[in-house]
Amino acid sequence: MDFRFTPEQERFRAEVHEFLQREWAPYAEQSEAEREGLIHNQEFAKRLAEKGWLTLAWPKEYGGLGADHIMQTIFREESAYFRAPDGGQGPRMVGPMLMVHGTEEQKRRFLPPIARAEVFWCQGFSEPGAGSDLASLQTRAVRDGDEYIINGQKIWTSNATRADWIHVLARTDPDAPKHRGISYFLVDMKTPGITVRPIVNMAGGAGFAETFFEDVRVPAANRVGEENRGWYVATTTLDFERSAINYPAEGRRTLEEVLQFAQEHRELLAKPGARTGFAELAIEIEVARWLAYRVAFLQAQGRIPNYEASMAKVFGTEMQQRLANFAINLLGPYGVLERESRWRQLRGFLAFKYQWQVAPTIFAGTNEIQRNIIATRGLGLPRE
Repeated sequence: MDFRFTPEQERFRAEVHEFLQREWAPYAEQSEAEREGLIHNQEFAKRLAEKGWLTLAWPKEYGGLGADHIMQTIFREESAYFRAPDGGQGPRMVGPMLMVHGTEEQKRRFLPPIARAEVFWCQGFSEPGAGSDLASLQTRAVRDGDEYIINGQKIWTSNATRADWIHVLARTDPDAPKHRGISYFLVDMKTPGITVRPIVNMAGGAGFAETFFEDVRVPAANRVGEENRGWYVATTTLDFERSAINYPAEGRRTLEEVLQFAQEHRELLAKPGARTGFAELAIEIEVARWLAYRVAFLQAQGRIPNYEASMAKVFGTEMQQRLANFAINLLGPYGVLERESRWRQLRGFLAFKYQWQVAPTIFAGTNEIQRNIIATRGLGLPRE
């Protein structure tokens, strides 16, 4: 792995940084819960798409610029630093997955609209009884001529209330071993029979939802990969989801904000362990950053990271938890005050962050599952 950026990459980073600082920074002052529902997110994504930044590493024939994955990661790092939109699951997960497993017709149909930020995607994987053990999912898809009929329920569907399409796992062979009877589908959210029910979390946001499928008819042409082989398509999707550059990037921004606040209130720096805490977190953020760039480096070589992505996800999400815990304890009682309080500090952001940082260690595959992947596929340890 090369730890140096080329002059071209450094120029690109400066360009993206300057653009986001000018065009997005005013919105970054809002709380996470408020920004979840901002309608201009998609409009801003279209501006990024016009520049080609959402799909830098895609082949030109699918709406990309043919750049390497390091350039793509630089863009996502800067976006996360400014807490700006990066196009969502379409550019990050669905598009790359289709390039590996999709048919030529599917690529021609789905990739250009994603590259233009014309469609917004959500993910239908987890179910009430199948989260960490995702292969136990029970949503059914039954073949009926040129269609499949899907029935079941998904939960923790991120941004389902705003999504145009959903990528879904459903069981097509209930008698097969659980990993081998699953198929992968792309479903229009306007299809009759789909119901979305928002879930308000303890931090006040409603980015998650329950999604219900009742006799939902999906064209067979929307199945990705072979029937009953969808699990292997899903693992590719999850590897792209876990690349994790957003955790150190946003973490660096948070640490800078907390440090600036502490420098303005010097009594905070006099607290036992304060200076050491800042130093240790700065080191952890840098470690998380290079773990994420390792994933991008492997992608640039044409490889699909697996346990490497799990390493980046585990370290990045747990680093964010340690950061939130350190920051809220440093501020003391002021740290737990939310945005609505007249006495809040740092816009009341830390109270939200402290609550929210539990979620990333669970979604995209719990960190316990990631450790299993690291142990078996990375270290070669036996499963039992």
